[in-house]
Amino acid sequence: MKNLFKKNGAVFFLSMSLVLLNCNCSKPSQGISSQQMVKDYYAAYEKKDWSLMEPILAKEFTFTSPAGDDHINLDLYKQRCWPNAERTKKFDLEKIIIDGDLAYVTYNGWTTEGKLFRNTEIFKFKDGKIISNECFFGTGVSFPNNPNAGK
Repeated sequence: MKNLFKKNGAVFFLSMSLVLLNCNCSKPSQGISSQQMVKDYYAAYEKKDWSLMEPILAKEFTFTSPAGDDHINLDLYKQRCWPNAERTKKFDLEKIIIDGDLAYVTYNGWTTEGKLFRNTEIFKFKDGKIISNECFFGTGVSFPNNPNAGK
């Protein structure tokens, strides 16, 4: 009986290991924490690399900001907002608060010209991706390509 358990126990643990490995490989975005997605979002801007942004944004993604962006879709977001990456130097994420399927982020950002912008954003998550981002402008230039910056 003891030898039977050793033999079958080893098979059981090997089988479970393969099942767990397969689960992680079948859905690459699964397992990425909300906090990590938020950090990846800002890192994509700093690195000016859309390929880092694409996997974390849902196809139904919307973006809202005081700059006239009212729940714009992913294509319009990429067209209107992504060009800000060229003038974004870095983000210092001051506070990230995760509350269920929401994340609240306050940050200081710097343009490539050294100008400060400070915003708070609310991210909403669904099925392991960011489904929306609502941005609230704080002090500074609001966003890197703001035509009123410095006026």
